[in-house]
Amino acid sequence: MNRILIIEDEDAIRRVLTKIIQEENKHYEVEGAENGLLGMEMIEKKDYDLVLCDIKMPKMDGVEVLEKTQKIKPEIPFIMISGHGELETAVETMRLGAFDYISKPPDLNRLLNAVRNALDKKKLVIENKQLKKKVNKNYEMIGESKAISSIKKIIDKVAPTDARVLITGDNGTGKELVAHWIHQKSNRSKGAMIEVNCAAIPSELIESELFGHVKGSFTGANKDRAGKFEAANRGIIFLDEIGDMSLSAQAKVLRALQENKISRVGSDKDIKVDVRVLAATNKNLKEEIAKGKFREDLYHRLAVILIHVPSLNDRVEDIPMLIEYFSNKISAEQGNIPKIFSKSAIKLLQEYDWTGNIRELRNIVERLLILGGDEISTDDVSLFARK
Repeated sequence: MNRILIIEDEDAIRRVLTKIIQEENKHYEVEGAENGLLGMEMIEKKDYDLVLCDIKMPKMDGVEVLEKTQKIKPEIPFIMISGHGELETAVETMRLGAFDYISKPPDLNRLLNAVRNALDKKKLVIENKQLKKKVNKNYEMIGESKAISSIKKIIDKVAPTDARVLITGDNGTGKELVAHWIHQKSNRSKGAMIEVNCAAIPSELIESELFGHVKGSFTGANKDRAGKFEAANRGIIFLDEIGDMSLSAQAKVLRALQENKISRVGSDKDIKVDVRVLAATNKNLKEEIAKGKFREDLYHRLAVILIHVPSLNDRVEDIPMLIEYFSNKISAEQGNIPKIFSKSAIKLLQEYDWTGNIRELRNIVERLLILGGDEISTDDVSLFARK
């Protein structure tokens, strides 16, 4: 059932449009509003698949209704209804996001074609959103524990926004998976996700890596070079292990977040960037702030949304699913048939202290697949799991 709203102050035209549309398809549910203000209230309260909106109306004109709807429900297609002398305005509404416009009195075929095409567009928008929600299998978050289910719910809420996210957790817990999930479910999924491991880059090079440099700015700078922030423009930059970033680089990152612009090392020229920032750390940043090793103002800029990824010891109920996932994935990569893990072997693995978290579990599963018997037993686990 497609729900259509007609916002038109002339009662006769509103009735004619309603009749034409309902006769075209009995599954169209058509509602009317006699002015722009009432129409806007209805749009805010209900979900519509299409809006037909007059341009010149009392209380709120059609252009304002279109602009306000674009901010809150941009997926709703608008067909503008233009009277005599309003053609130029109607064309302008197309630039503002309207799908099409029809003139008064409406031509029957022109109207119905516009309605059908607009509804088809809405269907494509929904399908694209559903596709965005499907995450690359390489970045699946395996588990149904309370902690993992909670993280997935938070991601679904925060991903479509541009809010900055700080991901915390021990090494090997899967913080980068959370970042990839956010990227693939975000409105920036078509843009790049640039990953920067702040711990792996020497402190004297981190600024050049992030912001680029100009030729001659330091020894070895033989040519101009763009940095990671420029590469991530219109996409996402993931600053992994941000707790290891130098204070001078932190100051530049803070400026980039405050002003949405950066400058290359050795240059005073500002470059505007449109970048969403995700960050991760295995450190307690509040303790680092107390030690003077991390800027408190940067922390508050980054930690708009906090997501803590639990250790494997805190989600042992997920271990059976993780073992099955890694067994199937590793076996497929090696061209082998997956082996079965006995229930007792899985139980024994659940009792281990996983200091290396999921990364350690994956390595042990691979080792057991190579060295263990046709069915992985407790003897295999005892012999090979902790070598």
